[in-house]
Amino acid sequence: MAETLDVDIAVIGGGSGGLSVAAGASQLGQKVVLFERARMGGDCLNYGCVPSKATIAASRAAAAIREATRFGITAGEPLVDYARLREHVRGVIAAIAPNDSVERFTGLGVRVIQQAARFTGPNEVVAGDIRVRARRFVIATGSSAAVPPIPGLRDGPFLTNETVFDLDRRPDHLIVIGGGPIGCELAQAHRRLGAKVTILELATLLPKDDPELADFVRRRLRHDGITIREGIKIARVEGSTVVLEDGERLEGSHLLVAAGRKPTVDGLDLDKAGVQFTPKGIGVDSKLRTSNRRIYAIGDCIGGFQFTHMAGYHAGIVIRHALFRLPWTKVDHSAVPWVTYTEPELANVGLTEAEAKKTLGDGLRLARWPFHENDRAQTERQTEGLIKVVADARGRIHGAGIVGPQAGELLLPWCLAIQKKLTLRDMAGVIAPYPTLSEVSKRAAGSFFTPTLFSPKTRRLVRLLARLG
Repeated sequence: MAETLDVDIAVIGGGSGGLSVAAGASQLGQKVVLFERARMGGDCLNYGCVPSKATIAASRAAAAIREATRFGITAGEPLVDYARLREHVRGVIAAIAPNDSVERFTGLGVRVIQQAARFTGPNEVVAGDIRVRARRFVIATGSSAAVPPIPGLRDGPFLTNETVFDLDRRPDHLIVIGGGPIGCELAQAHRRLGAKVTILELATLLPKDDPELADFVRRRLRHDGITIREGIKIARVEGSTVVLEDGERLEGSHLLVAAGRKPTVDGLDLDKAGVQFTPKGIGVDSKLRTSNRRIYAIGDCIGGFQFTHMAGYHAGIVIRHALFRLPWTKVDHSAVPWVTYTEPELANVGLTEAEAKKTLGDGLRLARWPFHENDRAQTERQTEGLIKVVADARGRIHGAGIVGPQAGELLLPWCLAIQKKLTLRDMAGVIAPYPTLSEVSKRAAGSFFTPTLFSPKTRRLVRLLARLG
């Protein structure tokens, strides 16, 4: 080996979680090495959250032009230039990239090695001709698009989130395999940009979300002109043609595979480090330690909640446990938020109604409020949606789901409420600015107390007090 390094922390993976650990540890005076075999910033910056949201923003602009007539404004059908759209997406990535760049992290004191790393033992990795020994390792290798074992699929070209944003021409007919968040988001975006779109889903659309809330999204996608086929099985793929189990043939111009994610563990030689893993991800304990206590794993590579914000959260857990040796530090999944950025947006945190029925039983209580009863939503002509809060009989908040305009932005107070074990009384007592969409949260919380507040018993109490003058 040409070079051997002895460091405090070695991080494998330059995505959100890995970068956060590397930056934090280095600024705390630790000697840090960071390995990244592909692009700094990982999937989120280059193939995931950033390009998808940039594309969605463009598609919403196109939809706004079409729908301007509802405000008395005549516009017409927008002209979409896919080549310029691609440049817009690349421009957004370029604007954010310096925050995740080799230069920035080198400036923070991190040694960045742009090669693939693999373990050679329980406390050593190699990358090219560099050998690194470390007191602690953090695996943050993320995930990639899962490709289902459909006969013929791998024989022809298909798109995933890693390639779909490179299109410089509009697909004539985009067939999306998978009706989860990624499939729904990209289906709606491309439909609004002018493509014909069909979604094929083995189960139901957005199966991990509350069915009542997911149905708002289903109706909107269909309103936009997307064909949704649920509960279907694909027999095989022939080029860009999908053949269903009953023999029906769906002719497409492009296929987009959005059938989930798989943890990235190939090539790490985890067995040589004594790290246990399965196809679902690397096994970790509540402190994110693997079966080798010197090695932590965070983010998508451990399965479970595969979100960028969870990778960042995991990074904080590792910093507190590995560097500050805080023994009580552990992962808490009670207030994990997730958002599907369709229109309407669908946002959740904590327990859904179905999950709460299993844990709360007869103690389950729901607080609800529709967007059509919100004045700001009426002014914006965005009245489709609902907030549903899951609570117990005493009003303690266990979950919240919002489907409607800016649902992701409206979710944060409910994340805090669950984390701090607040009640609906706390939320109902907040003064909300008028007119804002955020009033739906206050009104939903207040609705929990309406039956008691205006009950015959309460009215009798008010009459008694009135007699006292």
